[in-house]
Amino acid sequence: MANHKSALKRIRRNEKRRVHNRYYAKTARNAIRRLRSTTDAKEATTVLPSIVSMIDRLAKRNIIHNNKAANLKSKLSKHVNKLAAS
Repeated sequence: MANHKSALKRIRRNEKRRVHNRYYAKTARNAIRRLRSTTDAKEATTVLPSIVSMIDRLAKRNIIHNNKAANLKSKLSKHVNKLAAS
């Protein structure tokens, strides 16, 4: 158990941030899942910028790694481009 007041505060703060980060990461994952499952090119092109923005925000706040963010954005834009081409 924590021995200092500041350690107790850090425990409380870490838990609050963990829950906050999980919420935003899960929301982004669900949005990505919906985009990957869509077959409508018009809908996909309108939703892509907001999802890219979500991913960038997660990377900026160190919830996900920068390279993971780049890989996700790349794969999603490839998917949307493929939908638009067909």
